Amino acid sequence: MIQTGLIQSAHDDLVTDLCYDYYGLHLATCSLDQRAHDAAVSRLTWAHPEFGTILASASFDRTVKIWEQISFAVGGDVQSNGSMHAQTAGSGSSSSSRWVERAVLLDARGTVRTAEFAPHHFGLKLATVSSDNHLRIYECLEQSSLATWQLCEEVDVTTLPSMSSPSSHSVAFATPTQTHATLEGASASLVAQALQQSQVPLQQRPGFGNREADGGWCVSWCKERYWGEVLAAGCGILGTVKIIQVSPSRRPTTLLTLDPTPSGAPKSSEANSGTGPSDGEAPTPYAITSVAWAPSCGRSYHLLATGGRDGHVRIWKVRPGEDNDATEAEGEPKWTGTIVADFDHHKSAVGRVEWNITGTVLSSAGNDGRVRLWKATIGSVWRPAGSIGVEQTEDSPDADTVMDDSAVGE
Repeated sequence: MIQTGLIQSAHDDLVTDLCYDYYGLHLATCSLDQRAHDAAVSRLTWAHPEFGTILASASFDRTVKIWEQISFAVGGDVQSNGSMHAQTAGSGSSSSSRWVERAVLLDARGTVRTAEFAPHHFGLKLATVSSDNHLRIYECLEQSSLATWQLCEEVDVTTLPSMSSPSSHSVAFATPTQTHATLEGASASLVAQALQQSQVPLQQRPGFGNREADGGWCVSWCKERYWGEVLAAGCGILGTVKIIQVSPSRRPTTLLTLDPTPSGAPKSSEANSGTGPSDGEAPTPYAITSVAWAPSCGRSYHLLATGGRDGHVRIWKVRPGEDNDATEAEGEPKWTGTIVADFDHHKSAVGRVEWNITGTVLSSAGNDGRVRLWKATIGSVWRPAGSIGVEQTEDSPDADTVMDDSAVGE
């Protein structure tokens, strides 16, 4: 059963993002009201509690700010709320807390659209993606003060080469409506693809006008330590997500490109008229606005979810190179991706996708005003598991909920 409650907003404008902390005890929200930044705040992300109570905010003012919550007892010294050695106030005394700005990251040359802290076993690291299509990874060098952050990596996602390019690849599709199919074709190098896209005038690209308004920028870390520092990132309006590996010994490389369109089909260069693609044309690519890497929980493969401006929520099964027989041109094992679910229930742009802590239930929020849940049934077939309407009326103070009887209960 889905239970809902109403939280009164403390903002003066549209809420752009919200997120719970690691334990689900604190909820952070941001808005267009320009609080804490000189422009609208686009994304919030919590650090692992191992490092303290730390929050990062990304903004349209091209900055990322690092915040720390500090608590202090009345009449006592200010101490870090996350320190294991912090003294507790005596019985009968009261305490308070406040947030302090610790650092400001100024490297972005475009609006910073998303940010996410790395899993704690990689240290206190933060990945950001901005509208200049650059992925930036920062590492905190002074965890005691949070004042010094080093820019470890800065790469253009759209031109990031694969481990062996040019190469041929295949993308397999297996959705509830299409059980099996394999589409193969030679693909040019990622650099050549990016150069080809840059030669097409922006106004002629399918279905898009203004780049900033119609693009999508997202990032999500792989939660598993075994594979090293691997993350998924999407930029711009190409409608693809790249699986990127970061290594101290070499530049970041692309392990896999998740593209829902057939690899060998050309992408239309005419504006989308709403009538759908004609015969022989690939579906119009729409920007990916959100990506979420699921916790593995013992699986031999990875699950990734994407949401796009085309209203589709897709779930990908990604197999690492060591777990399949596919090889790169140089003989190295290669990662492969399979679409296992594709839903268009939102009928409008999807703003966010997020997994639960076990990676068994996916939630998505769209411009249709509903939060939808998805869950795998018997046979690993993904089905709708319910939805929540967020619009309120005077006669209905609580959000309306719809449960799907075909979903398997917990």
